[in-house]
Amino acid sequence: MDGILNINKATGMTSHDVVARVRKTLHQRRVGHAGTLDPAASGVLPVCVGHGTRVAEYLSESGKAYQAEITFGVVTDTYDAEGSIIRTADASFLTRVCIEEALPHFLGPQMQLPPRYSAIKIQGQPAYKRVRSGEEVTLEARSIEIQQLQILAWEAPKLTLAVECSKGTYIRSLAYDLGAYLGCGAYLSGLIRTRSGPFTLATSITLEQLAEAGEQGTITDHLFAADSALQEYPALTLDAATIVRVLHGNTFRSEDPQPTADLARIYDTEGHFLAIAAWDHQHQQWQPKKVFSGS
Repeated sequence: MDGILNINKATGMTSHDVVARVRKTLHQRRVGHAGTLDPAASGVLPVCVGHGTRVAEYLSESGKAYQAEITFGVVTDTYDAEGSIIRTADASFLTRVCIEEALPHFLGPQMQLPPRYSAIKIQGQPAYKRVRSGEEVTLEARSIEIQQLQILAWEAPKLTLAVECSKGTYIRSLAYDLGAYLGCGAYLSGLIRTRSGPFTLATSITLEQLAEAGEQGTITDHLFAADSALQEYPALTLDAATIVRVLHGNTFRSEDPQPTADLARIYDTEGHFLAIAAWDHQHQQWQPKKVFSGS
């Protein structure tokens, strides 16, 4: 069984918990998730199965979308509801207009400081473990991009916000930074991931639904092809002679001398997905990066 399952992760589970459940349901060891989702969050978690695990890195790199609940007037040490309250402030002055005027400040490419309680590794150990052991941790700001921020609901002191962002964006940090910008503090009180790459909440299934499909023998009905994770990259359909070169890992050229992206999906004339190729700018040719036929 090869491909990608679009799992709707429940709160309280780690991403590794989900992988373990999928392995048990499918009776298959080669399973991995594409992009960690915090235990306190729910929503879209793509799980790659079999040969699908070879495209996990591309899914992890893809953009994400979230529905975030942000509570103003309270700051926690983890920036979310799991942490301890470190300060409170009066947020009664906040209005929807105030928030609407603040949101553009957080749009576009920017540097974001991740939470100290994060899984970012420092000398091989997650930052949150070092913090919990009493160590002083300093993380470096990282380059991210937030493409969209839309207010879905405002019931003081809680804001429900739709977020579209690049990989590596911490919504907890966004909540903290928005609270600091508005002068009253805030924390992330709820989070649902609504999209990861091309996979959306609308097409996701729960682990319970997956188990039921396993009993009915219909799991393949919920399995997306591996190349569904790569739809943002152009597709190249190659003739038989060129396909032979690809399958042997040799460079090749296509009819289009000016590719629109640095990666491409490779298909034969019958529509079979065979490889991922990378554009070699120096030699103006394609180099097979991952070959799937016979893998």
